[in-house]
Amino acid sequence: MDTRLSENPLQSAQQIPDEKRKLPRHRTLKAGHITFNNDSSIDCRVRNASVSGACLEVASQIGIPDEFVLVIDVDHFTKPCHVIWRTATRMGVAF
Repeated sequence: MDTRLSENPLQSAQQIPDEKRKLPRHRTLKAGHITFNNDSSIDCRVRNASVSGACLEVASQIGIPDEFVLVIDVDHFTKPCHVIWRTATRMGVAF
């Protein structure tokens, strides 16, 4: 008789990363602009945000520096950012 515990297939298929944020983020979907070099701008979507950072969605990471200013016109929000992580179309930034 096999006495081993069976693995939960959902747990082993998708490992949930540890939450490292200091503050919880709130889901949102707002238009934004990544600005750098005083006159360059790339459109983005703000997927979630907190007072200390945000998750941004972009068409491509090409040409986006590690340091830039995030502008969200609808909120009259302008804040310098530093990229913490990147995927092909998303990035996490800290303010």
